[in-house]
Amino acid sequence: MRVEREMMSNVRPSRRRGSKALAALIVLLALGFPMPSLAGKKKAPAAPAKPEASKPQIDVTKLVWPGPPNIPRVRYVNYFAGQKFEVVPEGQKPAKPKSSWMDRLAGTQPSPTGKLKQMPFQLLGPYGMAVNSKGALFVADQKVGAIFVFNTETKDVTLIRNGFEATFGLVNFVAIDDDDRIFMTDGKLHRVLIMDKTGKVVDQIKEGLIDPVGIAIDTENRLLYVADTQADQVVVFDADSFKLVRRIGTGGKKHELTTPGDFSGPTGVALDKDGNLYATDTMNYRVEIFDAEGKFISEFGRHCDSPGCFAHPKGIAVDGDGHVWVADPMLDILQAFDREGRLLAFIGGHGERIGQFSSLVNVAFDPKTNHIFTSEQYPGRVQEFLYITDAEADQLKKEKEALKAGQKAAKEQPATSQQTAEAAPEVKK
Repeated sequence: MRVEREMMSNVRPSRRRGSKALAALIVLLALGFPMPSLAGKKKAPAAPAKPEASKPQIDVTKLVWPGPPNIPRVRYVNYFAGQKFEVVPEGQKPAKPKSSWMDRLAGTQPSPTGKLKQMPFQLLGPYGMAVNSKGALFVADQKVGAIFVFNTETKDVTLIRNGFEATFGLVNFVAIDDDDRIFMTDGKLHRVLIMDKTGKVVDQIKEGLIDPVGIAIDTENRLLYVADTQADQVVVFDADSFKLVRRIGTGGKKHELTTPGDFSGPTGVALDKDGNLYATDTMNYRVEIFDAEGKFISEFGRHCDSPGCFAHPKGIAVDGDGHVWVADPMLDILQAFDREGRLLAFIGGHGERIGQFSSLVNVAFDPKTNHIFTSEQYPGRVQEFLYITDAEADQLKKEKEALKAGQKAAKEQPATSQQTAEAAPEVKK
């Protein structure tokens, strides 16, 4: 403020203001400066603005983890956020809706006035994910209260909506069996809801469930695994009759148990090719492994805030090579471990850029395509990655070594030729 007052105090009215203005005018005329038009003339058109320099575009096909010169094991593919913002041009009639149930789920129809009849649905709180036999990605969104069904090729999306196709309280995770039946856990209604492949609700499971979250289906042994966070158990049902088979873990201890084979707030469950169960024991910062009979095999994990550790493990998946992928929303990294718990790779970090995460809660693996899907709560998106298998990585390594060998031979060849020429005996003429 004092500086402003000093600056203002330096401004004094001049008694010779008129004479100074006149002198300035004479100087301008003498130097040939054009006078501004006072009235009656149009202003000269402004010079066209220079086009802004084009922003560099990210080539997503080159986004890999780990980065060069390492052999890549994960490649970025795509992301999903919701329905497309499409507007029908004014005067043009909207296309007739299709008759299949998947198309009727969308719920938004464009208006012929050139505006959207209502805002398209967007992901707000995506959580559980699963892929059916046709490659459609099902995403349970807790905040929207719906299941988003994405076409992974076109990114078109339809919805299974609360109050229309089904009734939800709090959708958590989703799983799909070999008949494309859809299983959804509902924490508020304390049940698993089952829909057939046409989207019709056919059954539900409520026996002994308090807060069902993670869900996985063993199609070979016909078992359905449900992680119950409040019961501190993984509940096992027959996948066809839906009858209770067994419970894994000691329940009723209010998240107090740390003994191997027990849980404190289990969240995610996944299965390998042999039917072994992998479960994230969230509040014990570990992953526990059981066989198909429910017997404890082993565990791994420790609590810290760096790669190789867990801060709040939730989602879990197992790839075709048996690697265990764990999503941690507090670390915002996706980590891959072997069965003994050795860290193999990790991607992510806090942020909303491609390959970063913000409240990463789940991971799903499609064994047919080797694609990995991740769901984040705050940006409201699902990211898609390609897993490069062990066999593919070995092939890339061989190709890289062969290329290096070829380059080395090419460099050595000229020197060899020169040495041969120097060593050759001189031919007498």
